Amino acid sequence: MPAELPTKLPRVSRTGVAPRSGIVHLGLGAFFRAHGAIYIEEAMAASGGDWGIIGVSLQSPRMRDQLAPQDFVYTAQELGPNGETLRQVEAITDVLVAREDPQAVLDAMASPEIRIVSLTVTEKGYCHDPASGQLNKDHPDIIHDLDSEIPVSSPGFLVRALQLRRDTGLPPFTVLTCDNLPENGKLVRNIVIEFANLIDTDLAKWIESDGRFPSTMVDRIVPATKPEDIVALAEKTEFFDAAPVLHEPFRQWAVEDDFVEAYGAEARPDLAAVGVELVQDVTPYEHMKLRMLNGTHSALAYLGYLAGYETIAETVADPVMATYVKSLWRREIIPSFTPPPEVDLSAYASALFKRYANPSIRHRTWQIAMDGSQKLPQRILGTLRDNLDAGHQSPGLGTAIAAWMIYVGGTDLNGAPIDVRDPLSEKLAALSAAASAPGEKVAALLGVDQIFNQDLAEEIGLDLVAAYILLSADGVRTVLEDLA
Repeated sequence: MPAELPTKLPRVSRTGVAPRSGIVHLGLGAFFRAHGAIYIEEAMAASGGDWGIIGVSLQSPRMRDQLAPQDFVYTAQELGPNGETLRQVEAITDVLVAREDPQAVLDAMASPEIRIVSLTVTEKGYCHDPASGQLNKDHPDIIHDLDSEIPVSSPGFLVRALQLRRDTGLPPFTVLTCDNLPENGKLVRNIVIEFANLIDTDLAKWIESDGRFPSTMVDRIVPATKPEDIVALAEKTEFFDAAPVLHEPFRQWAVEDDFVEAYGAEARPDLAAVGVELVQDVTPYEHMKLRMLNGTHSALAYLGYLAGYETIAETVADPVMATYVKSLWRREIIPSFTPPPEVDLSAYASALFKRYANPSIRHRTWQIAMDGSQKLPQRILGTLRDNLDAGHQSPGLGTAIAAWMIYVGGTDLNGAPIDVRDPLSEKLAALSAAASAPGEKVAALLGVDQIFNQDLAEEIGLDLVAAYILLSADGVRTVLEDLA
């Protein structure tokens, strides 16, 4: 722990009785603690119910070690353009570390009181091929989990815990994924059933018939918490909180109302009471958010980083960048999908820009740029595919992909090294380094079939080569000025 943290101050602690647990959450990162956990706590306050959350860190003990000394409570700091608001969140009742005690995690997931297992494990946590959506049977964690009843992967924990519940006569839990994946519930259902079929076909049939995997759309900008944020919070409150979360005022959660029927009215918290949109089909909401927010976030992350900007707010403060992202929405993204009922996409884009420009939210371009190989297919490539099918060009999205290709090469436009964080970072860097000319680099990266469908790659290759050459020769701002 950095020496400057105010550890001698009294620690934040629980103010009331901890709720009884009804949810296990895999991947207890900042986003869920700033979004889902707050909604669930508010739902318990509004309508009651035992919906305390047992958090699970799949790998690192860091979150457990930070939260356990403060009774698993933490501060949520809302950062608005004109000020901030603090609240203490007390919905989490425990944190388990899967790598230390995987059986304890399985036992928790198999407990009768648990009716929902939710996830924010990021795109790479599902051990699938982003281009196809299928389980990646060659993933080291999946190879391990198919040979062992003690899993290490999130699909492995889901399947083995469901197996325990079936064997003890319990209904399955609802699997509620909260990650930014298109049709995320259907995707995770397919992955879980595919995995289950490899170990027990009867189990797979039981999950298929009795299990429920509602798709969701989640939205709130949650920048990473830095040590100086912890110090500043302690100065305001005179308490030490080792794990606060920062977030913008805006939030949205759309959930398909499809939970395990065996639990009846106790199948889920009263989410509607606190503003969650319970819908029949979340797909239009997913397209809106994945394409308009996440797609432009990734585009701005790669182009903004290469242009020398540290945060999204700094990036869109540049008039050239602002014109680029507004044009991207208007010309390439909004025409690519049908909006949710009674939603004005132009108004939604205007609201997004205001959120991006919020100077209190320091969302780093480098942070958003992580794991691009997992994010591009659903954030950008799907839009590109739909536009091509409709006969529309997407030069702005193509420029963003070219910027990603430069970024994963590991060197910025000034020759400085980039700390690329991606499951495929070594492979992508090696492919880029082995090629000499821009056309060869682009062709090599387009050949990565975990990311690119090869039919799409053939259609966009020449445009990406041109964009790669222009970015490398002229720089980001000049290329975007020409696009405008």
